[in-house]
Amino acid sequence: MRFGLFVPQGWRLDLVGIDPAQQWQTMLDIATVADQGPWESIWVYDHFHTVPVPTDEATHEAWSLMAAYAAATSRVRLGQMCTCMGYRNPAYLAKQAATIDIISGGRVEMGIGAGWYEHEWKAYGYGFPRAGERIAMLDEGVQIMSQMWREGSVTLDGRHYKVDGAICRPLPLQDSGIPLWIAGGGEKKTLRIAAQYASYTNFDGTPDVFDRKSQILADHCRDVGTDFDAITRSANYNVVIAPTQSEVEDKIDRIREQYRPFLSPEALDGAVESFASGPLVGTPEQIVERLRAAEGQGMTYAITYFVEAAHDRSGLELFTEKVIGAFA
Repeated sequence: MRFGLFVPQGWRLDLVGIDPAQQWQTMLDIATVADQGPWESIWVYDHFHTVPVPTDEATHEAWSLMAAYAAATSRVRLGQMCTCMGYRNPAYLAKQAATIDIISGGRVEMGIGAGWYEHEWKAYGYGFPRAGERIAMLDEGVQIMSQMWREGSVTLDGRHYKVDGAICRPLPLQDSGIPLWIAGGGEKKTLRIAAQYASYTNFDGTPDVFDRKSQILADHCRDVGTDFDAITRSANYNVVIAPTQSEVEDKIDRIREQYRPFLSPEALDGAVESFASGPLVGTPEQIVERLRAAEGQGMTYAITYFVEAAHDRSGLELFTEKVIGAFA
């Protein structure tokens, strides 16, 4: 089992109460802890407005953070889960990622998806194409990035993107280009794109859904002639961990208080339930048991999020010692 860590960046209201002038240092401190091990990777979200509702609280931009972490760390791999294809021209994004790969010494992962957050799409002037159009943009964009990293230039006369001899020099340091994580579980199109191009997938990690998505991915791999077993299947998890069940419940109560100023009572209940009901909620022993079951299903890379990490690292430290330690 491999482990990645989302660094708080404000998107999920996880920097509330920290002075904006101190937020970068807070994020950097957590990234530095992860860089010391045993975490394999750190991750950011590619969003502009907070969730579950847009607010005036900070949300730091993903690729700016990627460049900063590339320079400030030395070991951990660096990813986004996931970059929205529609927010940046894919040829420009490929060039940007290649530069950051060089800054980092070859540690960039490219998480990429079709995007979903309608509010920020419209707010930033991108419109909000229907789902099929966004997925078609993803397909063309992945082709552009793959060719640029492999060959150093790309020409594509697509429906959504047209590039004519776009040059990507220097190339990424990684021999086969930057690994592609195709995020999302769309069964007809997204998972087919993953079968064609992905080194990694990222979709729902609940047992029944993970099984179904995995089988569909395997079917697509067979249809397009790629190796299903060569694709690492990952999932994202909210983590609420404590030594005892009563302490876990205390942490869930604190999450409720963290979100209460921003949400209606109904929305608050939904937000808290999303943290309280996940597979990685419980004591270390319970979480290890569930991760071993997920590993048996083929989920071998857990990307974890600790909502309190910017304010309280006790859960992060306990997970590092007792959960990652159990898989060492």
